[in-house]
Amino acid sequence: MPNAPIRFGTDGWRGRIGEDYTFAAVRRCADGFAAFLRQSAVGEGPVVVGYDRRFASEHFAAAVAEVLAGNGLRVLLTNTATPTPAIAYSVLHHHGIGAVNITASHNPASDNGFKVRDATGGAIPPAGLLAIEAAIPADDSRVPRMALASAVADGKVEIFDPAPAYRAQLERLVDVARLRQAGLTVVVDSMWGNGAGWLAALVGTGRTRVVEVHADRNPLFPEMGRPEPIPPNIDAGLKVGRQQSADVVLITDGDADRVGLGDEHGDFVDQLRVFALLAYYFLEVRGERGPIVKTLSTTSMLKKLGERYGVPVYETGVGFKYVAPKMVEVDALIGGEESGGYAFRGHVPERDGILAGLYLLDLMVRLGKKPSQLVQALFDVVGEHYYDRVDRPLPTEARFEAEAALRRQHPQQIAGLEVSGVNVTDGTKFELEDGGWLLIRFSGTEPLVRVYCETTEKSRVRPILEAGLALLGLNP
Repeated sequence: MPNAPIRFGTDGWRGRIGEDYTFAAVRRCADGFAAFLRQSAVGEGPVVVGYDRRFASEHFAAAVAEVLAGNGLRVLLTNTATPTPAIAYSVLHHHGIGAVNITASHNPASDNGFKVRDATGGAIPPAGLLAIEAAIPADDSRVPRMALASAVADGKVEIFDPAPAYRAQLERLVDVARLRQAGLTVVVDSMWGNGAGWLAALVGTGRTRVVEVHADRNPLFPEMGRPEPIPPNIDAGLKVGRQQSADVVLITDGDADRVGLGDEHGDFVDQLRVFALLAYYFLEVRGERGPIVKTLSTTSMLKKLGERYGVPVYETGVGFKYVAPKMVEVDALIGGEESGGYAFRGHVPERDGILAGLYLLDLMVRLGKKPSQLVQALFDVVGEHYYDRVDRPLPTEARFEAEAALRRQHPQQIAGLEVSGVNVTDGTKFELEDGGWLLIRFSGTEPLVRVYCETTEKSRVRPILEAGLALLGLNP
């Protein structure tokens, strides 16, 4: 019997392990990707295959390698669970033609996923994802496979260590010796994921002290609902930051492509402020210039920084399948999204939570300021901004009704603020008179609807979010 069609969402395909995410389904995906690479890839370089610390990820990755080898492709298979940015950088370093990453990123413990990357190490644009989907067979009965041991013996698959090249790249981009000697106390919460050990090894061997939290492998993700670096998942890590009197708390998600930030008081610094701080770091502190690429779900502070420093700001749909191609097109200085994922020029057009953490430490050291002081310095330039997001479960059958309800809405005001414009590029975004916004968007990776807002007065956040839920016919 044919299996259900596989569809790629905001960042790859994800499913529930043992239900729709099975070895047969993963082999089908790998076969479709192999067909896509044979048709579109330039050169004869390898395909990098990596994985995270979720249940059975290493075995799913081995299944992918077997199928790619069976399709006549050369494979570099990571020797251990590896940060997503290290997998992406390995594509560049080894002149590869693409990558497969077995990870569900920040999803719950029940899930796993299948991410694909192109020869830049970045996300594949939507047209390419559609081509991959079209090439996925209905079942795995005719998917070619070469047993992993045989593929290794024949040289079709090489087990390799991606760490040395990636670490050398990080040390080229950031003066880690300065960070080691800065004398900071840094709490690092890797959320049981692939970021464990990296920041400690890079900056924790001198005067700077690194305290690690959730650094072991535990696919159940205790003390958090999911390995996503936002409250309440980060509360345990922030508590350790307070206990250790830490100068900063850095949190990487399950596959280490995103970063969260806690300040010296153990309070969360939201991801929109972090994006603006990173842009400020490059523009003001390092004196660099170049375009900024942002998704429509992230901060309007970037537009104000773009105006101040004379750099263009490009807005895309949600997901690095939009951000990465735009970064390559315009040679962007920085690109990012609301989820806490940021990418940087001179690296790969892929989110990198480890490098972002290093840049945040460098910003602290260069300016001699702690995180709360950095936020105030940013607000001195762009004004105060406040953000929050509400996620609501929404089964597929309810989604169509909610979408229809939203299409019927044409509000002139939201929470007492005039609506100055509407953007339907990805979801429905209501621009507000104070320069803030309300975005209602149906998730591309999970059965959720997300309601986001940013505004210039803290007291307006909750009323704006409640108005967004009301537009969907949902109770606040």
